[in-house]
Amino acid sequence: MTGLAGAAVPNADSIAVSLSRLTGVESVDHDAATLTVRAGTTLEVVQNEAKDAGFRYPVDFGARGSCQIGGTIATNAGGHGVIRHGMTRDQVLGLEVVLADGRILDLMNGMIKNNTGYDLKHCFIGAEGTLGIITRAVLRMAPPQGESHTVLCGLPNYKAAVTLLHHLRGAGLALEAFEVMWQDFYTMSCDWRDSQPPLPTSYALYVLCEAEGDANHLERALEAAIETGEVEDAVLASSTTQARELWAIREATGEFPLKLAPINFDISLPIPTIGAFVEAAGEMLQQRWPGISIVNFGHIGDSNLHLTVDGRSLAEDAPEIRHAIEAEIYRLVGEYHGSISAEHGIGLLKRDFLHHSVRPEVMEVMRALKHTLDPNGILNPGKLLH
Repeated sequence: MTGLAGAAVPNADSIAVSLSRLTGVESVDHDAATLTVRAGTTLEVVQNEAKDAGFRYPVDFGARGSCQIGGTIATNAGGHGVIRHGMTRDQVLGLEVVLADGRILDLMNGMIKNNTGYDLKHCFIGAEGTLGIITRAVLRMAPPQGESHTVLCGLPNYKAAVTLLHHLRGAGLALEAFEVMWQDFYTMSCDWRDSQPPLPTSYALYVLCEAEGDANHLERALEAAIETGEVEDAVLASSTTQARELWAIREATGEFPLKLAPINFDISLPIPTIGAFVEAAGEMLQQRWPGISIVNFGHIGDSNLHLTVDGRSLAEDAPEIRHAIEAEIYRLVGEYHGSISAEHGIGLLKRDFLHHSVRPEVMEVMRALKHTLDPNGILNPGKLLH
């Protein structure tokens, strides 16, 4: 129940299937750097098992202690390390899936190269339980993280953030995270903290970067960016404690439900247009709902923008107003050729807006696949598709 799009919320007449007792890591293959796990095992257990084996499982996000690995696969979960390691889909080599008619599909492949026709496992990754129930998985493990450095930068504009992203990638560094916070988000987060902000709140944009590699390469890249004006100020964490303090600013999202009445958007856009979209969305929302409060942040290296509206800033925070705001934002996402869901899935909350990102002929094929594998519509009814 840690999903953010309502995919795991049952209908009143549904039977909820829990895999919370189908737990445990069955085996670890050190030679192939894979592990086989049951679907009810939590993400954190998988991460710890990989660490004990001398590797790491690179998918990570805040719900690691409670979300189940089967759910992360069913939603193709993202998280902090997508810029380097990809989504959950990129970590899955094999699956075991129970179909609507009770048949068990053994897709438990443990090899990276296996080119034997349709790769059926991808039908179930990101399908949110609408095509089958995932029960086991073979997952790839990554090498342990090497020397890592965390830096917070103040930038003049969005274009500078994209330029900095390319320069850091070209400096011989492996980027683990490239988090962008617009001034509205950074200022709000710093206001919630008792300590002095690590950088002034006067910059248009902030980048929190975590990179693996030679610290000298990072410092030279930052110096060059400061000389050209791409970076106006920067602070490099000198300890793990300082790195955590910098990350605490970005992780203020965990406090949204307590301090805001959040209307959250998890969207993807072509990297060159994200800055323009933020401006266009802000202008559109202010025109329709004057005084509306908006904060923007995201992982722009993988095209992901998060936009949050504080419902308390509305003259009336009513369901129909929230729906109207969602309709306007998703319409604009469609105009910018983006995706209405970057990493949270469709579920129930975004189902009515799917047409902004999925063409009619594609929708027809999706419905045909659903009908073929679940002709009676018993698997997660009403989710993702009507």
